[in-house]
Amino acid sequence: MTVEIERKFLVTSNDFKKEAVKSYSIKQGFLNSHKERTVRVRLKENKGYLTVKGKSSDDGLVRFEWETEITNQEAEQLLLLCEEGIIDKKRYVVNSGCHTFEIDEFFGDNEGLVIAEIELQSTNEDFNKPDWLGKEVTGDIRYYNSQLSKQPFKNWNK
Repeated sequence: MTVEIERKFLVTSNDFKKEAVKSYSIKQGFLNSHKERTVRVRLKENKGYLTVKGKSSDDGLVRFEWETEITNQEAEQLLLLCEEGIIDKKRYVVNSGCHTFEIDEFFGDNEGLVIAEIELQSTNEDFNKPDWLGKEVTGDIRYYNSQLSKQPFKNWNK
């Protein structure tokens, strides 16, 4: 059992792709997307994962997270049981100082959205901010994957 401390940012350019040390595709769905808890199924690099996340703190920085690896076949079967709105994205991993950014480039109904996330050890921890890092959206539930599956980016009033 663990607590996740994470900040989210919009991305202003594709420059992060030149800095990426690796990338991979992710397909994920939600067995439960209630605001008090989410249960996520994910396929990543031919591995499956089942993740339970609790309600975020008021500022959106901290929440409970538990994850376990499952087989690829189990994940594929569970994805068939998920709520409508499967998320399709490519994740890029960028090292920055002693931290790692995970940048998600979304496809399908969320095409055009690119979000960077960084996990921290404490809520007030300092970190390097690359030039491609834009507006912070931590705590804005519209940018949670569970919400993007219900209210995709293509439907937002821009």
